Amino acid sequence: MATRNGSAEWRGDLKGGAGSVSVGDGVFQGSYSFSSRFEEGDGTNPEELIAAAHASCFAMALSNILDEHGHAPESVRASARVHLRNVDGAPTIARIDLDVEARVPDIDEGHFREHAEEAKAGCPVSRALSGVPEIELSARLA
Repeated sequence: MATRNGSAEWRGDLKGGAGSVSVGDGVFQGSYSFSSRFEEGDGTNPEELIAAAHASCFAMALSNILDEHGHAPESVRASARVHLRNVDGAPTIARIDLDVEARVPDIDEGHFREHAEEAKAGCPVSRALSGVPEIELSARLA
């Protein structure tokens, strides 16, 4: 199996400092700060990167499961919202909302939702995030 990488550098103190993040070998690079993480400032943050990773992993896993069951999807569009909350005095990822809409010929909503739940439980990023107390899924056909 593959090994993937990412890196980050932070300069300065927490509130006044700034950082840069790189995914892979520079496929994505961005800046982050206290403001982009805990307020509404410019730049990205770890939670957005987790959301993107979760949505992309889930979409691939669902596509594969559907195909394995004879329902090759035309498209699977997934998004994730990562909720950072104060838990016991510490910032904590307390909830993730996964949302998926797919174009899949010859499948009913109930069967589709079953496969979506299977993908939610089995995708590698979902498994890595198993400590998040709430991972909610909304799944529908387009």
